[in-house]
Amino acid sequence: MDHSRYPSESIYNLIPSKEKEPPQRPRYKSVFKEIIQDDMNKFKATMKTMGPARLQVPSPKNFLRKHSTDKPLPPKKKFSWTESRKPAVPLRTDHPVMGIQSEKNFINTNAADVIVGVAKKPKPIYVDRRTGDRHDLETSGLLPKYINKKDYGIVPEYISKRNEDVKKAQEEYDNYIQENLRKAAMKRLSDEEREAVIQGLKKNWEEVHKEFQSLSVFIDSIPKKTRKQKLEEEMRQLEHDISVLEKHKIIYIANK
Repeated sequence: MDHSRYPSESIYNLIPSKEKEPPQRPRYKSVFKEIIQDDMNKFKATMKTMGPARLQVPSPKNFLRKHSTDKPLPPKKKFSWTESRKPAVPLRTDHPVMGIQSEKNFINTNAADVIVGVAKKPKPIYVDRRTGDRHDLETSGLLPKYINKKDYGIVPEYISKRNEDVKKAQEEYDNYIQENLRKAAMKRLSDEEREAVIQGLKKNWEEVHKEFQSLSVFIDSIPKKTRKQKLEEEMRQLEHDISVLEKHKIIYIANK
């Protein structure tokens, strides 16, 4: 007997099941479904082939003929001359009018014009070869035309204006610094006071250095080591103050 055809028996199969299948909800259906299907069927039927479904086939009698694509020329018109013509050329047998005379003395007139007229200034040239090749001197760049300009050597207006603006800005900045120094009650040290401060710092450094040299050679205790470090720090600070005072000529101090 083949037992694989029948399910395995279990005691749990004898217990009635109380589970109920959940109720099935109706599927969502769009209200535009029928409209979309109609549109798809309508356009799909007309575009089943390449191009329109119904196309008129050209007739074999309407084949391309020679000059069939040429544009027709405008109709011929009779040419008529509308502009005025020039006077006719004199004939060979015609003679000019003779015997016309003038009382003007052209020789004296030309001589008077030459005497009264201003002499023409010769054009400057230069020769660069022995054979006499002449060239224009004005366009050659050899004449100092630039330095002969009226505005040569004159500072341009925009540079003068810029210099004035820079000078004005510097004056405003200096006034601002002086005002801040005055508000902060700063006092400028004179040269004598600055020199006196430098000499005092140097004297203090010598005293600290002398005390540093008087230390014992062997630093074998914590107090000795602490004192040595303190003296080195004082000497380093005094050297820094001396260098600052010697480097800067103008020094301000706050009045207390």
